[in-house]
Amino acid sequence: MYQGDIWVRIDTLPRLIAESVRRTLSAHGVVSVVRTPFQWVMASPVIEIETGGYMGDVGLYVPQVQHREAEALLDRLSDEADRQME
Repeated sequence: MYQGDIWVRIDTLPRLIAESVRRTLSAHGVVSVVRTPFQWVMASPVIEIETGGYMGDVGLYVPQVQHREAEALLDRLSDEADRQME
């Protein structure tokens, strides 16, 4: 539980990839957070990443109420990327 809501982990990813996915979700109206070993992070300023903040694997979470929406969005975007590679 985080800020009174139940959150569901979508994936565990390297920090840079998780931040990219988090921004993609946000651009489509899906709230998400990254969980490092130290804290929950709702916004990561680029300067934190550039100056060597934690860059290992992190959990990418969405609120349970948006889990299906997030999974559907990521599946659709993955399918579109696969089609472009053909």
